[in-house]
Amino acid sequence: MARVILIIFIGLTFSGLLLLLPGAALAGSIFKCIKDDKIVFSQTTCPKEFSQHQIEYDLGITTEIDSDKPQNFIDPLSALLDMKTISKEKLLQLIKGEMYRLKQENSYFDILRASEVQKIERKRYWQKHEKDDPEYLKELQEMHLYFDDLISNNQASLDLLQERKNLIETEAEPE
Repeated sequence: MARVILIIFIGLTFSGLLLLLPGAALAGSIFKCIKDDKIVFSQTTCPKEFSQHQIEYDLGITTEIDSDKPQNFIDPLSALLDMKTISKEKLLQLIKGEMYRLKQENSYFDILRASEVQKIERKRYWQKHEKDDPEYLKELQEMHLYFDDLISNNQASLDLLQERKNLIETEAEPE
């Protein structure tokens, strides 16, 4: 009976924590600590004697990851450029997909830039400043530099991916 009440209490506490998470990422992750038949939820990592599962809540989806196992992060761009890990066809498909994504992101940056220009223009209008006002010009220049930098970073990645794609397409298939 006490065990059932404890499980219900933990369940209610955990669901209450999950309700707090969508609005802000203050808690980050919840850890599910397991030892024999005992389960404890914590916002800090589990003690050594417990096995640990990391529970994340994002966009209404809860995922549970066995965080006892070592996790190795693979940079997606590095994986795309490393031909030894995947087949030539799959590599070309992934490179083309990444190139498409970067081009879409550049288009999105152009849309955001246009929106920011309108916002700055409205601000200038309502403050009754002229188009040659130094504050207006400085703000406009900073905004353009910001988006130019984002687009140039994407373009550098696109150029690198295009070079790699051309290299892969022209090289002979090993026998």
